[in-house]
Amino acid sequence: MTDYLAIDALSREALFTPLQLRDVVLPNRIVMSPMTRGFSPGGAPDENVAAYYRRRAEGGTGLIVTEGVAVDHPTALGDAGLQEQDVPYLAGDASLAGWRNVVSQVHAAGGKIIPQLWHQGAMRKPGSGPFPDVRSVSPSGIWGPLGRMTSIDAASVPADSRIGEPMTEEVIEEVIEAFVRCARNAIDVGFDGIALHGAHGYLLDNFLWEGTNQRDDRWGGDRRRRSEFPAEIVRRIRREIGEGFPIFFRFSQWKQQDFRATLADTPEELAEVLGPLAEAGVDVFDASVRYYNRGAFEGSPINLAGWAKKVTGKASMTVGGVGINQGMYDRDKPAEAVFDYAPLLERFANGEFDLVAVGRALIGDPAWAAKFRTGAFPRVYRSSDDRVLT
Repeated sequence: MTDYLAIDALSREALFTPLQLRDVVLPNRIVMSPMTRGFSPGGAPDENVAAYYRRRAEGGTGLIVTEGVAVDHPTALGDAGLQEQDVPYLAGDASLAGWRNVVSQVHAAGGKIIPQLWHQGAMRKPGSGPFPDVRSVSPSGIWGPLGRMTSIDAASVPADSRIGEPMTEEVIEEVIEAFVRCARNAIDVGFDGIALHGAHGYLLDNFLWEGTNQRDDRWGGDRRRRSEFPAEIVRRIRREIGEGFPIFFRFSQWKQQDFRATLADTPEELAEVLGPLAEAGVDVFDASVRYYNRGAFEGSPINLAGWAKKVTGKASMTVGGVGINQGMYDRDKPAEAVFDYAPLLERFANGEFDLVAVGRALIGDPAWAAKFRTGAFPRVYRSSDDRVLT
């Protein structure tokens, strides 16, 4: 293992160069990855939430992507293993005032911050959330294939893959408008851009994946057509917020319904998925994997973020096991800190990706970025830290 203290300081310093994305200049390449928390009472972030994010900015993190923030559609939010009433929104006076305070404190600490807009789609548990009487939605009314590898508790897996009817044009339009409305709200309270959660089996990912999208209209079909719904959201957000703010898009191969699922099995297929999103206005692709230091496709060491950058020409962000030796759902072994950053720095030096997202290691130590820069040892993450306000 490479000695943590022996890594060339110049290699570390490469991650602390600024990056301009449209009119926004990030002070460095370290990003706090979005992690759902559920600490916003009644959906409005309070002073504890502001302090949580401010400490990460004070600790040297250049960009914070917030936890998932529900869009204001009745079907957006339900039981996510948390107190759903405490998952934040980006609508309503109390919520917007709370986010304005969060943004102000992060900016005062020298950081940038964007919200991750989220609709749970097929993953919303029926009968839960602020509107328990509404039916959960997915493109074709399908939860996904049953009997696949999943971390979901068996009691929460539906007995029937069909959870409802296909989304109507009216509902599709309502959901698109909810995303656009919340993006507008985000810019109005001072956020530095927008992130969209298009991964992990949630609604935007439901449209991308053939396991949940079996439509034959403009919203389904081949890979490019399955990308049309999130692409339309991107296009409309871009028109609404203007040209100065970056849009991030998180995507993943794996789904909560099926860890072995893929959107693409070759770089060419990945281009079909991501091309429409890039054309619509995405600036950064956030490629969610469990281990960043693995090749995405057979025959190449390039990871998923690297291929996203290669096939779209857009910036990309890597994530997955930075500072932690355990994939998010690999619970058969304890999480331990990893101090061998040579592979990460080598990939970055080769131009494979532009940003490095750090998740649980930043829960463990708000000053992770500053300590990484100097070679100091960060406080070690423990699984019990997941919901600790530190």
